[in-house]
Parts: sequence; C-alpha cells; structure tokens
Amino acid sequence: MGSERYVKQGILLVAILLLLWPAQAAGQLLINGAGATFPYPVYAKWFDEYHKLNPKIQFNYQSIGSGGGIRQLQAGTVDFGASDSPMTDEQLAKSKGGVLHFPTVLGAVVPVYNVKGVAGELNFTPEALAGIFLGKITRWNDAELVKANPKAALPAAPIVVVHRSDGSGTTFVWTDYLSKVSPEWKSRVGANTSVSWPVGLGAKGNEGVAGLVRQTPNSIGYVELVYALQNKIPYGRVRNAAGIFVRPELKSVTAAAAGVAMPEDFRVSITNPPGKDAYPIASFTWLLIPAKIADARKREAMTAFLRWMLTEGQRLAEPLGYAPLPKSVVDAELKAIAKIQ
Repeated sequence: MGSERYVKQGILLVAILLLLWPAQAAGQLLINGAGATFPYPVYAKWFDEYHKLNPKIQFNYQSIGSGGGIRQLQAGTVDFGASDSPMTDEQLAKSKGGVLHFPTVLGAVVPVYNVKGVAGELNFTPEALAGIFLGKITRWNDAELVKANPKAALPAAPIVVVHRSDGSGTTFVWTDYLSKVSPEWKSRVGANTSVSWPVGLGAKGNEGVAGLVRQTPNSIGYVELVYALQNKIPYGRVRNAAGIFVRPELKSVTAAAAGVAMPEDFRVSITNPPGKDAYPIASFTWLLIPAKIADARKREAMTAFLRWMLTEGQRLAEPLGYAPLPKSVVDAELKAIAKIQ
C-alpha cells in the first residue's frame, strides 16, 4: 500500500509539473542575433550578465561575421544583427522596415605576427602594411620594415599573409584604413567586408586568423585586439596620421574617436584620424536593430537591453579590451532608442 501511495504521488507530481511547464515556458523570451566576431567577447559577457538580472530573457548570439549577420537580419531569421562596418545605403534599401545602428563599444584592429627570432613589438608604417597585403613586400627584412625597426633582427624569410575568408567587419576596418593610406590599395582592392585579396591564406573569423598566425612561422594577419591578447600573439605599433608609432590600447582607441563628428544615424568611419595620440586602425562596432519590431515583448526587451548596455554595460567593456563609448555618443543613442517602434 505504501509503495502504491508513493507511485500515485509521483504521478500527481509529474502531472502538476506538466501543467506548470507551458506557463513557465511562456514566461521565457528568446532573442536571436548573429554577426560580428570582433565584439563577441564583450557581447557574450553582456548577454550573460543581463540574463542574470532578467532570468526570463535569454539572448542567443551566433558569432558568424558581419556579412552573415547583415544577411540573416535582412532575411528575417534573427531578431538583430551585429556588424563592425555600417550597412551601406544599398543594404539599407534592401532591408524591410528599416534598420537602426547602435554603436556598442570601440575596438582596435591590430597587425599580429609570428616572426622567427623576433619576440618584441614591431613598428609598422602604412606603406609597409599596404605593401605586404598587396604582395609587393615579400620578405621580413625588406627595407621598409628594417627602417621602422632598426634594432630588430628581422629574418630574410618570406612573409606569409593571413586574411579573413568570410565576410567580415574586421576586414572592412582593415581595408578601409589601407584605402585611406594607400592610393594603390584603394584603386586595386578597395574597402569592403569581403575583397579580392592580392595575396595570402584565408581563415574564418578573428579566431581563425589568430589561430593560423599563431601556428604559421613568419606570418602576419589582422585581428581585433582582444583576440591578440587572448591568443598571446605579438602585435605591433602603427604609424598614425601625425607620424607617430602608436600602440593599440584603450587610451589610443578612445583618442581615435575624439573629435570625430558623429552623424545622426551613427554610421561613421574613424580610421586614420588626426591626433598624435590616436591609434589609426580603430572602429566603433554596431548592433543592427530593426526599426519596427512587431512583437511587443521583444521590442520592450530589446529597448531595455539597449538602455542597460549603454549605461551599466559599458563598465564591462574595458576589462575585456574594448574602449567604452564617449558620453556624447551614449547620450545621443539613448535618445535614438525612441525610434524603435
């Protein structure tokens, strides 16, 4: 009799749980996003922390590259996208209902390298970076590199170039910079999330480029600063528009944004800026939010998250290697949230 009573109690408990489950599930809200790998570490942190504060809201973000994020947003398969390059007028025209850009943090794209016998920090001129990625500078002991690094024991080894194989905002930032400092690069290759590379090996994502450079002797590539730090790969200083070799770090990235006029739609490039303290290959990165969100719960959750991200969330950026947004940009974005309908 006792065992029968326990069985009945067990069945009753299961029945109660089954009745409660739909109500609990209905209270949960999943918001899907996809896009840039550049800000993935800080986005992952933000989404985790925000879920702790709001357990009923869960963000699912796929780090697939800016190009993929834009395509999925346009296809309507995600609730938001993310990109390190602003959407073009053409892309916006093809997006139903409109898309709003919200800058989230500032980051730096850095030249990373694995040069045999060189452990220290190298200096790179704009001419050297353009020459290497154009395939015109092919050895580490080229005069352009030696001139900027007189104390480094640069080998005569061939340079192995590594670049992104996927559509990438990091690539846009890199090629946007090269287009500004090299007329030949601008005419031959140009600036875009995907380009026809004159030379090099392709790898997917910041993670892929960092990994390939790390395992390939005498290679050079470009990644977001946090990936260089995480993978413990050497990265170099770059000569800026003022003629100074500047190390990529939070203060030099912040200096790159200083004095740049921010347009109303927040689509702006800050590569190769003026200022002696500015690191020249820096960028905002953006969340791409539909201007019209039909689901009222998702609209409320997205706007609440944006307000948190622009205030409390900014404090989490610096420990992960990102520069927080300037106050003027935050203030403008907080007002722009009202455009989401």
